[in-house]
Amino acid sequence: MGHNHFEQLVAEWYEYQGYFVRRNINVGKRPQGGYECELDIVAFDPETKKLVHIEPSLDTDSWAKRENRYLKKFNAGKKHIPQIFKGFEIPPNIDQIALFLFASTENHKEIAGGKIMLVSELLVIISKELSKFKVAKKAVPEHFPLLRTIQFVMEYRDAILVASP
Repeated sequence: MGHNHFEQLVAEWYEYQGYFVRRNINVGKRPQGGYECELDIVAFDPETKKLVHIEPSLDTDSWAKRENRYLKKFNAGKKHIPQIFKGFEIPPNIDQIALFLFASTENHKEIAGGKIMLVSELLVIISKELSKFKVAKKAVPEHFPLLRTIQFVMEYRDAILVASP
């Protein structure tokens, strides 16, 4: 794995849905060394031709600081993502998402031209989808350990809540 837990969850979710997922991609190689930026997660669904760039964050920075950081990341994504999936017919539009644990969307719906999504929103989506299938009949494959854990928790949530102190 080698990636942070938050990025792992997002990558697993998109891959589980059939996307080709790339993680922690250094883009914009500089002549003196190093890179312009790192893109956390880029996911492409060749069937629907949907392209998504997700930047998860656990930060508690100000909105102004976040705006600057995400402007850099999202601009780098628009510039470099077409080269990441060479050979694929990719769409001209990229859905860019800033995924925050510590935030509210009451006053901020977008940042740097991308959509803001909260971890709680993502967990609701994942939980609803994984709750549709019983573990015994359609367990999430073991190579998605975080999603599989969520599926188990959703199936056994009543027993877990009853057993809680």
